[in-house]
Amino acid sequence: MFKPVVNESILKRAQGAKKVQIAVHDLRDYTKDKHKKVDDRPFGGGPGMVMTPQPIFDAVKKIKGRRKAKVILTCAGGKPLTQKMAHKLSKEKNLIILCGHYEGIDERVREALVDESISIGDYVLTGGEIPAMVIVDSVTRLIPGVLGKEESLAEESFEKGLLEYPQYTRPANYKDMKVPQVLLSGHHKDINDWRHRKAKARTKKIRPDLMG
Repeated sequence: MFKPVVNESILKRAQGAKKVQIAVHDLRDYTKDKHKKVDDRPFGGGPGMVMTPQPIFDAVKKIKGRRKAKVILTCAGGKPLTQKMAHKLSKEKNLIILCGHYEGIDERVREALVDESISIGDYVLTGGEIPAMVIVDSVTRLIPGVLGKEESLAEESFEKGLLEYPQYTRPANYKDMKVPQVLLSGHHKDINDWRHRKAKARTKKIRPDLMG
């Protein structure tokens, strides 16, 4: 699942430029079960299967080695991923992301190994692989030098507590839909004021929770 994402576009260029190193590990390589199982029935009964602790403990120990690394678990019950959190994670030297699966992960993994549980939204997915890729993408693009023009980051949604203002490009008139005149004026103060007003209006309409 990871190859089409981590080997394309910005993530591919970031790895090629040695800005980040991304490795994918298969938990089945670490299980001691002769059938390569990494899950079992939950104690106490109930539907589905639960990921067993042994392969996860062994994998984290082997991958981490003597290095310090922050261990993240992707799960629906984690803290919501935010731009502020992505900035914080981008400053970590090493990250290990555990992908939750099935009905969940043995709680002893969370208690003994996990530093932070992260969710990408209030919904349930089949597994934690897609959330892990979202985390990798959101964090990698914030590493200095990955995007090239650092000033562009400051104008993106959530960077100033607001959604991003509307953007336009050529042509100035398309099917009688015209670009706002202020953007064609060349007056930077007027343009900045317009963008700020539009960002506030868009945030108030779509994400009022961001405005406190």
